[in-house]
Amino acid sequence: MWKKYLLALLLGVLSFSSYAQFELFDDFEFYNLGPISSQASYWRSSSGIDGDGASVVNLEANSGSQSLYISGNEFDEILLLVLSTPTFGVYTMDFFTYIPAGKSGYFNMQAALTPDGMPWNQALMGGHVFFNCDGASGGLGMVSGEMDCSAFDQSFIYPEDQWFRITCIYDLDNQVWDMFIDEIQFVFDQPFAFGSQVFVELAAFDFYSVTANNEMYIDDVVLGSPQIGVQDFTINKFSVYPNPVKDVLNIKSSTVIDNVVIYDFLGRVVLHQNPGTISPTINMTNLASGSYLVKVTIGDSSKQLRFLNKI
Repeated sequence: MWKKYLLALLLGVLSFSSYAQFELFDDFEFYNLGPISSQASYWRSSSGIDGDGASVVNLEANSGSQSLYISGNEFDEILLLVLSTPTFGVYTMDFFTYIPAGKSGYFNMQAALTPDGMPWNQALMGGHVFFNCDGASGGLGMVSGEMDCSAFDQSFIYPEDQWFRITCIYDLDNQVWDMFIDEIQFVFDQPFAFGSQVFVELAAFDFYSVTANNEMYIDDVVLGSPQIGVQDFTINKFSVYPNPVKDVLNIKSSTVIDNVVIYDFLGRVVLHQNPGTISPTINMTNLASGSYLVKVTIGDSSKQLRFLNKI
C-alpha cells in the first residue's frame, strides 16, 4: 500500500513536467516519536545539536500515522537540508501541511550552508512565509520581505483544519520563486532578495515556531529538480498580479491570452473576456470584494488561479 501511495504521489507532483529528478521523499513513518534531528541527517536543528528542534508525532498525518510537528515552542525550529545545494536551474519543494483553526505556521528558504556541528547561521532569502501571522487571521497567509508581517509583498489563502499541499518552485538562475496551494498559484515571481543576504546556494528550508501560537504539521515532503531548463519552464508561464487585486488584474504572459473567465466562490461566471493579446489587463472595478478563481486559456491549455479582490 505504501509503495502504491508513493508512486501516486511522485507521479502527481509537478504536473507541469513529466520528467523530474527527485532528491528526497520523507513521510515520517519510519522514525521513532520524538526529535527528528537525531534520527535523520538532512533534518537539522538550528542549534546544531542532535535532539533539538521539531519532533515526529502521531497526532495528525496526511498519510500513514506520523508527521513532523512544529509547536509554539520557540526552540522547535528545524531545517530541511537540500543535500545537493544547487546553484542554478529550477528546484522544487512539495509538502503537505495541517494548521488547526486559529493557529499559525511559518517557513523560509536559506541561501547559504552552515558547516555541520555549528549553530545555523541564518541566510534567509525569498522572504518570510507566514500563515495567520497575527493569530487573528486564520486562513490568510502572506509573504513578506520585511523582518515581520507588518508589511507584505503577496498574500494567499489556505484551508484551516485540513491537510493541504504546498508546492514551491525556485528559479535559481533568475532568483525568483512561485508558490502553489493545492495546485492553485498564489505567489508569483517573489524575489530571493532579502536584506544584504547574497545567494550562495539553495541550502535548506527553515520551519520555525514564529510565535507561541504556532501549530504546524508537515508530511509527505518531496524535494527535486525538474529535468527542464528555465527557458522551457517559463515558455508558457504567465503571472496574475497583484494579489489582492484593486481595480485592475494584470496578466503577464509571453504569448497571446485567448480567454479569461472569472468565477466567484459559488462557481458562477462573473466576468468573461477574450483578450487575444499578450499581457492583457482586466478591469475588476465592478466586482465585489472577495475571493475569486480566474481561468486563463492559451491555445488548448488552461490554468486556474485563485486571487482576492479588494475594493
